[in-house]
Amino acid sequence: MRPSLIRLLPIALILLLGGCMSRGIPQATGSGEQPAARAVLQKSAEAHGLAAFRQIDDLSVGYAGEWYGLVTKVQPTLIDADFRQGSQERIIFKGGPLIGQRHLGPKGSKQVIRRSGDVQVFYNDAPTTDRDVLAAAALVADGYRMFLTGPFYFLDGNLSLEVGEDETVEGRACTTLVAVRRPGHGLSAEDRYLLFIDTENHLLRRVRFTMEGLESTQGAIAEVDFFDHREIAGVTWPTRFYERLRKPIPSLPVHDWRLIGLDVNRGLSEADVAGPSFSARAAEAARPIK
Repeated sequence: MRPSLIRLLPIALILLLGGCMSRGIPQATGSGEQPAARAVLQKSAEAHGLAAFRQIDDLSVGYAGEWYGLVTKVQPTLIDADFRQGSQERIIFKGGPLIGQRHLGPKGSKQVIRRSGDVQVFYNDAPTTDRDVLAAAALVADGYRMFLTGPFYFLDGNLSLEVGEDETVEGRACTTLVAVRRPGHGLSAEDRYLLFIDTENHLLRRVRFTMEGLESTQGAIAEVDFFDHREIAGVTWPTRFYERLRKPIPSLPVHDWRLIGLDVNRGLSEADVAGPSFSARAAEAARPIK
């Protein structure tokens, strides 16, 4: 276990780790993209509505959720619970991706602008240069794009993609894919991922991932499960998400959140999203999901 993780763990929890380390992510062979793995990923992307997704230039989403108490103490900078209770997020794919997040919490607003190779954060409209805060924000912004867009996220940029062992998620048989991406998500040089794809309907049920882009999470593994899929604008999206830690604390609950709004193609530009707040066009809440 890396020192950065140990520093943040209560002693009582560290004592529990010796005999209950969970299964993580298999090592890839480094053989590039296997044709069989690519075929499974492609079929999943098509099941989620790839043709419709490719017509989306910008995406507006709204989230609401709850953090589990212990994780806010283990990873306070990453969770940032005083500012991250609900959010309105905008993704501009055309010429991007460019991600804008407007988080709200008991202490006010947190605005994140994430471009490839760059991230900006504003607390209550004031910029911050704190290195850990910026790294955490980049990890979260890229992670939420990955969670929402599922198999589409992995269609490009894989250093390797291989078929893993069959597993089950909530009683559903799944084919697993082991992916390595360089760079990874956030400010990571490289991350590894395990995708659980339903063998019957080909939907992505779970993604397990490393978090190398933030010093305090290096060596950790988390996973997110996807539920309650809905077709909106021709794309099948998950509308409920549940995150748990797998390493170093097996099955530690992290976050349970819901997609409460989504609409596509407002015609947003970078100017609508960049800066300490959204433009009026971007700021309008995402269309509620009924």
